[in-house]
Order: sequence, then C-alpha cells, then structure tokens
Amino acid sequence: MLKHPTLELLGQLGLAGMAHAFTELESNSDAANLSHAEWLALLLDHEATYRNDRRLALRLRHARLRHHAVPEDVDYRAVRGLDRRLFDRLLKGDWIAAHESLAIIGPAGVGKSWLACAIGHKACRDNRSVLYTRLPRLIDDLSLAKGDGRIAARMKSLARVDLLILDDWGLEPLDGNARHHLLEILEDRYGRRSTLVTSQLPVARWFDLIGDPTYADAILDRLIHNAHRLELSGESMRRSTISAAA
Repeated sequence: MLKHPTLELLGQLGLAGMAHAFTELESNSDAANLSHAEWLALLLDHEATYRNDRRLALRLRHARLRHHAVPEDVDYRAVRGLDRRLFDRLLKGDWIAAHESLAIIGPAGVGKSWLACAIGHKACRDNRSVLYTRLPRLIDDLSLAKGDGRIAARMKSLARVDLLILDDWGLEPLDGNARHHLLEILEDRYGRRSTLVTSQLPVARWFDLIGDPTYADAILDRLIHNAHRLELSGESMRRSTISAAA
C-alpha cells in the first residue's frame, strides 16, 4: 500500500506528530471542510504537543523520581502542617530559576519524598533537568566512581542538573569521604543550580551530623544560606493509610 505523498514527506522530515495528526484528519470526514490554513494550524498544534510530550517523558526518565507524584495529586487536607500557599510558590519554580536551595523537613512518613518528587515532576514539565537520588546511595556511588576513575565525569554530570534532589539527608553521620564528596557537589552547584534536600532531622542538628566543624561550616553555608524551608509535622501518613485499610 502506497503512502500518501504528504504523509511520506512528514515522515522523512521527522515530524511524527504532524504525521499522526494527518492520518487522523484523513480519516475524519469533517476535516474535508477545513481550509488549508486550518489544516496547517492543526498539524502544527499536534507536532508541538507531540514534541512536548516526548521531551517531558525524556526528562522524567532521566530524573528517576522515586514516586509518580504530580502537583495535582497533593493532599492538602492531610494533617501535616503543609502550607498550601508556600508550596504553590515552590511549585512555580522561581527559586529554581534563581539557583536557590530548598529543605523539606519533618518526621518519617509525612510525605517529604513524595512532595519532593512532585516538585521535581513540575520542574520537568517546565523543561528543567532533574535528578532524584537518596543521599546514602549517592555517596556509595561516588565512592565506587572514585575507585574506577569515573569520579570526574560523575561530578560534572551532577553539576549540570538544574534541580538535584537529595533524599534522606541525615540518616547516618557523614564520614570523611562523604563530607568531601558532598562539599564538592554543593560547591559546584552553589549559585549556579538548585538543590533540594529532605530530612527527618531539624536543621539545628545538621552541624553535628556532618561531624567536622570546618566541613560543616562550608557545607551548611552553601546549602542553607538563603534556602527555602518547608517544615512538616504530624503522624506518619503511611500509618494512617494502614489503619484506614484495616
């Protein structure tokens, strides 16, 4: 079966969105009443939508978000002290454009990671590069990368990400290797890119967690200086879900 010349041309030009729309319009009897300008407008609209969808899918795949969290699904009714007005401002992403940091702090189970992923999803929609990782896993990965000579390339890729999400900050004290890697990451990103951390520990305890006073001063200066804070409270939402199911 021969292809329609227009469809073949669109395929050769790599305009997959237009090609799909053209096929749909060809089978739609109402499309015969459209003018050439209306046809072109529809084709262009489909191509733009197709490219935006593909770009978002690629961003999300590279982001490796832990949760499939979207801003529209945020539960503002849950008793956890979530300031809706503040969270809406954070979702807009002006702080990311300004290369500022964000700390989401609260007890286990109140949805810190989920909210961080919702912010990451919105950043992907805004055509920003995002990477999610748990801090303990990142430190282990960097130690391995140092051992096999990949550390420079790994650090360079971390420095380029528009929004780096470091989940589970403070689960365990940092050793010398972790302190060094963390300081290098934050130094590369300070004033150039944005970093989001989630932690069960209040900021006042972070200094002792880092362990070395010199490193602690340097790390916290680059992370907490001018950082936004979203502080949550309340009981674990996971526990509430289990109780409701029972």
